[in-house]
Parts: sequence; structure tokens; C-alpha cells
Amino acid sequence: MLSQKTIDIIKSTVPVLEVHGTTITTVFYENLFEAHPELLNVFNHANQKKGRQQNALANTVLAAAKYIDQLETILPAVKQIAQKHRSLAVKPEHYPIVGEFLLGAIKEVLKDAATEEIIHAWGEAYGVIAGVFISIEKEMYDQASNQDGGWSDFKPFTVVEKVQESDVITSFYLKPANGDAVPSFLPGQYVTIRMEIQGERYLFNRQYSLSASPGKDYFRISVKKEKPGISPDGRVSNYLHEVIQVGDMIDVTAPAGDFTINMEKQTPLVFLSGGVGITPFMSMVHAVADQKPERDVQFIHASENGALQPFRSELTELSRKLTNYQLSFVYKNPSEEDKNLPNFEKQGYMDAELLSSHVKPEADYYVCGPVPFMKAIITCLKELGIDPEKIHYEFFGPAIAL
Repeated sequence: MLSQKTIDIIKSTVPVLEVHGTTITTVFYENLFEAHPELLNVFNHANQKKGRQQNALANTVLAAAKYIDQLETILPAVKQIAQKHRSLAVKPEHYPIVGEFLLGAIKEVLKDAATEEIIHAWGEAYGVIAGVFISIEKEMYDQASNQDGGWSDFKPFTVVEKVQESDVITSFYLKPANGDAVPSFLPGQYVTIRMEIQGERYLFNRQYSLSASPGKDYFRISVKKEKPGISPDGRVSNYLHEVIQVGDMIDVTAPAGDFTINMEKQTPLVFLSGGVGITPFMSMVHAVADQKPERDVQFIHASENGALQPFRSELTELSRKLTNYQLSFVYKNPSEEDKNLPNFEKQGYMDAELLSSHVKPEADYYVCGPVPFMKAIITCLKELGIDPEKIHYEFFGPAIAL
């Protein structure tokens, strides 16, 4: 337990963290990787280059400072981060290293303002927070390894099939290389894949949603090919699309993540996706079709056009299983052929006018896609009177503030 004095000191640093938090975490990562370059085998390089990891850590540190005397308040966020950590094989021995460099970054950025008393208080607080993460992650590791077909860290999988879903999205079907069974998972969860790319010094880790329902003898991930040279994400996605072939092996972690649906509920479901944000919903909607086909499901997907629309026939065929199912496509720049598709609903954007015709106050809404898309859709839903507790969303990568 932290003393009241330590709690008061930590809370007194909140205004400073609000101003300098991202600077501190940027310095932290620079110093950490310079001293421990081997940790570049664990972290997502693209999130580092885009600054998302730095912002996410700054937000976490700030939240910890604000709620240091009631950490249970931020427990949902802690569990979400812990899921990511478990999927990346972050271990207890990493925490002392992180603590050392985080305190060092606070001193480096704040200089004389980071008094010995403040550094000591943050050292104590970090120890408590790290202990919470380590405890939660141990439970997650145990759960991942003790389930049927489960394992703890990374495991080799073989690519058994490669299917082009649209002009930019390809699905990879993966089976354990040793012939083991595939564990079950919750619809909407993701796996981390780890790859060695020729000519690169460090391993690459990427997290991809599982896009097929549980209960299969394979995992399926569906990957958007990013434009090379424009997005730092492109290194791995282009390698997967252009180099990885059937028969190749990829290291995979057990499924993780808390962006899932409650299969016990009967409330209507509304899936709102943009671009590759459709992938976790494929697992969800298939699971509903398999287990609760009578459940009310509305699925609205936004794409640039029909050529970039993934899973069109797969989604359409679900009408054979789902008895109360409405599927709609929204295309920004549809072709004349696109406009004649049975499920084409609107040219332009998914907006309040469109959503208002699909609103069901009792429904659970699931949103996933590019950040601007998510901001717009979540804002629209709230303006239409949807209870925020019924709006569920997930970021691909570190969480940021909407």
C-alpha cells in the first residue's frame, strides 16, 4: 500500500504530466531502445514511428497519477493493455527495465522540477502498478496455456491457404505446424504474428483480428496491404501479401483481446465497420450465425468502392443462416456496377442520416475502422441518443483518445 504522502506527491504531478507526458514517454522509448535494442523484437516499430505508442503510454501514466488512490477505476484499461502485453509475450522481467528508464525520462525532461522526493514517490507507485500488471498477465498466460490446444508464448503455424478478399485485403489460413488442435477463442479476439523479414535486424510483431468464427481447425487473419513508403505499417503487410506463400511458417500467439460479443445476450447487434475494420466483425457475425441465428443483426460496411469491399459473398450468404439479418454497403465512389448490387445502400459516407434509419435503442453497437471513421460514427451514435455503454469499439494498435 502507498502512504498518503506518496499519493499526494503523485497527484501533484498531474498538471506537469498533462503538459509534458508525451515528451517524457518519447524520451523514455528512445533511451530504452538505445540501451536495450533487443526489446525492438517485442515492440511494434510502426506504432513507434507514428507516435501512437508514446501517446498511449503518456495517457496511461497520466491516468495512473490521477487515480493512484483508486486504481480499480482504471482496471478495465489495465486489463486491455495486459491483453496486448500477453499477446506480445511481455514478461515480469521486462518491468524493472521499463521502470528504470521511465523514471530516468521523468528526470531528464523535468530536470530540477523532478525532485528526489518526486522520483522516489513515482518509484514506489510504479512498483505497485507493475505488480498489478504482472498479476493480471500471469492469469492471462495461465489461461492461454491451460486451455485445450493452448500455449504460452509464440508457436509456429503453417499457412495452409491464401485467399484474396478484395483488391487490398488477403486472408491467411493458419494451422499449427505440429498438427495440434486449434484452441477456441472469443469472437472478436486477435493474435500476434511474429516474422523475420530478410534484410531486417529485428523481428516484426503485428496483431491481427481473427476473421473466422471459433471452432474451426484453423485461424484466419485478413490483412490489408498498406501502400509501401507511405505508412510504416506497410513493411509487414506487403511482405505477407508478396512473399509469404502456402507452406510458409509464421509464429503466432494464443488469441487475446476483450473486444468481444456476449453470446448469452439476445439484444440486437449493429456492426458498423470501415475498411479493414471489418475483420473482427467477421468472426462475430459468423459466431452469431452458428450459435444464435435468430438474433437481430444489422451489418453496415463502408468502403471506397466495390473493388475494395472484402467478404461480399461471404456476408451475403449469411442470410441463409441468420433469420433477422440486414446487410448494407456504403461506398464513397461506387461504380455503376456497385450501385446495382443488392446490398448497396448509399453513395458517400456512413453518416447520421443513414444511421438514424438503423437505430435501435436496445441494440449493442460495435464500431471498428480508421480513427476518423470511428470518431465520426461514435459521435453520431451519441447524438442519436444511444447509451454510451451500448457503444463498443476497438483500435487497431494502441488506444488513443477519441
